[in-house]
Amino acid sequence: MTMRVLAGSILLLAPAAAFAQTAPQPSAQGDVAVTIYNNGQALVQDTRNLTLKGGVTRQEFPDVADRIRPETVRLSIAGASIIEQNFDYDLLSPSALIQKAVGQTITIVRTNPATGVETRERAKVLAANGGVVLQIGANIEVLRDDGLPVRVVYDSLPPNLRARPTLSISLEAGAAGTRPGTLSYLTTGLGWTADYVALFDEGKGTIDVQGWVTLKNDNNVAFTNAETVLVAGSPGEGRNGNAGIAPGTLSGTQTSARARLGDFYLYPVGRRITIAPSQQKQVSFLSVGGVPAKKIYAFTNNWLSASKEAASATTVLSFSSSKDGGLGDALPAGTVRVYIRDSKGQPQFIGENRIDHTPMGSTLAIPTGLAFDVKVKPTVVKREKIQTDEWQRTEKYRVSINGEKPTVVVRDDTVTYWRTSMAYTLTNARPDPVTVELVQAGLDDDYWHDTRVSNESLKGEQRSLDERVWKVTVPGNGTTTLTVDFDTRY
Repeated sequence: MTMRVLAGSILLLAPAAAFAQTAPQPSAQGDVAVTIYNNGQALVQDTRNLTLKGGVTRQEFPDVADRIRPETVRLSIAGASIIEQNFDYDLLSPSALIQKAVGQTITIVRTNPATGVETRERAKVLAANGGVVLQIGANIEVLRDDGLPVRVVYDSLPPNLRARPTLSISLEAGAAGTRPGTLSYLTTGLGWTADYVALFDEGKGTIDVQGWVTLKNDNNVAFTNAETVLVAGSPGEGRNGNAGIAPGTLSGTQTSARARLGDFYLYPVGRRITIAPSQQKQVSFLSVGGVPAKKIYAFTNNWLSASKEAASATTVLSFSSSKDGGLGDALPAGTVRVYIRDSKGQPQFIGENRIDHTPMGSTLAIPTGLAFDVKVKPTVVKREKIQTDEWQRTEKYRVSINGEKPTVVVRDDTVTYWRTSMAYTLTNARPDPVTVELVQAGLDDDYWHDTRVSNESLKGEQRSLDERVWKVTVPGNGTTTLTVDFDTRY
């Protein structure tokens, strides 16, 4: 017995009878409804007319999602109960055919590239692991792909290969007849995201917002003429966005008129659609014009952070999702892309950011980039110890001694504060005045929680234990300096 390499470009063919059906088969799905969540999974409800015999019968459901979660299958049908179900996902493909043919005899068809003459040989498939090993007569041959035509013809299709993902269910029916049955299951590979296009008119102080839903189907099965509902939320998990509700502003407290599913909002697609395999489809769900909006500048400085060079403030677009004077809707998480018109009136892209699921009535702040002309230079002017304060500390010893009550000790101590003098120099190269929301962060030491502001050249607002904010106006082509003294325990 000898071994040689059979050169050729391998074309794997099923028997001739398999090619009689050249037209694509129509979908076996019935009336389909799909509920799609944000976490890449969906609920499929497929109502089909089933013809049952009395007693035990086997029903096949082709064209279910190939990423179906079989353990979630539920069949609702009158007068019948499920005995057993199987999901056959070993699909017909060239690689699957050759794998199933191991140990079987097939036909190798070679074509002479010079004459076009075909020759046929019977071969036994010995292995198909990273390559195909054949026994032809007394020889062991290896198929390789080097551009020369070689075809493989099979005598029959393996009985356990399916052309389409198929769910088979054994039912016990009390009576024969045709009646509707609804197959429900969860599947992965179906998801949706929201995207927003915002056209900002700075002169008018308004924006126009268009909201788009992008559907994605990573299954190999289409969902045909499906009633589609999108759920803004991910059951069993939570996600945080990178932008959204403005800092220091409470989330909205207005209830949207949209339908709800538990604590989630529903965004139904207004018409039946077909979600094709390996396809992305976009559907509009929001279109609002002339919403009041404004551009603000923001700068956040970390505790004891100073810079030799001025840094750009962040440009932020702010608007509301409220019913009156806003977008008037609850907004699913997604990316907001902001455009403004140039001197020729053409919309130009200026930045984007993500928002989380946002209730109606919220104030949104969308950072779009760094300002070219508005800069801030923070400086630590000095740090010094200041006069100590007396304070009272109570210590409770919770472990009793000889069965007595825990001892409580009260003592007076002194504490030393550090005074940190900060200066923030803000410059504006724009011809018009601007207002910068300047935030000093890092004020909370996670232990004492008692940072004090002993002096400030402009009254600020304590947004939280960790942050204080000032709204600083900087004149056109001018400079403003803010000075603040912080008293801290560290």
